[in-house]
Amino acid sequence: MLLRLLGGCSIMALCVIVHAAGVTWAIKRLRQIPPPAAFWPGTWLFIRLAIWMVLLHLVEITAWAILYLVNGAMPDTASALYFSAVTYTTTGYGDLVLPLEWRLHGGIEALTGILMCGWSTGFFFAIVNRLYVRQA
Repeated sequence: MLLRLLGGCSIMALCVIVHAAGVTWAIKRLRQIPPPAAFWPGTWLFIRLAIWMVLLHLVEITAWAILYLVNGAMPDTASALYFSAVTYTTTGYGDLVLPLEWRLHGGIEALTGILMCGWSTGFFFAIVNRLYVRQA
């Protein structure tokens, strides 16, 4: 049990590293771009930012899926990715479930997904706020 908890926390830490690196990269790029003054350039910036954040989440979902696949907790890649996506996003359809000894990981993944999605939301809000404060 303790070893499984350590494994789950390791993947969670990897997700934090991926997210921190991705957010840091985005901040550096956004500092180089002048704030858009018109509607469509600003909207295009937000679309690109949203796509970037979703890509970060997909990398993190894939990390969890690899854990399940490599350890035989899911039968194939498609199932592992699907299960990981619905768990990370806390959708939780319940059509696929982890074996009993892996269920703690499902909870850790869901908590990680909540945390990372909250981080993305906060980051997105901060960028929107900064752009509008600059314009005012």
